[in-house]
Amino acid sequence: MEIHHLRVFREVAREASFTRAARNLHCAQSTVTEQIKSLEASLGVELFHRRGRRSTQLTDMGHLLLPLAEEILDAVEAAGREIRNALVGRTKAACRTARPAPPGAARLVPLPPGDGARV
Repeated sequence: MEIHHLRVFREVAREASFTRAARNLHCAQSTVTEQIKSLEASLGVELFHRRGRRSTQLTDMGHLLLPLAEEILDAVEAAGREIRNALVGRTKAACRTARPAPPGAARLVPLPPGDGARV
């Protein structure tokens, strides 16, 4: 089971459509179908009743997986936010503790002779 499989599963479940899920995920419908089949194979169960081209419904196993998938994806997103916030905090702390450049550190460097510069 892969995290991206769970993202695709959640989107298909929300939309009740492989086609709309693919559009929302900015990928081909065949990619969504492939990801769902891979997830179903890894779990050994069917997650959706496919009712033609227009309607898809969760199976009992799909209903069981959906809240678990949402919990996992929420945890992954929270972990990403925590890491980004920690990095931003570390960067801000480094900026606060950095010493200013000593006076004269930003002097102009003279150009080599003969480069056409005039003063």
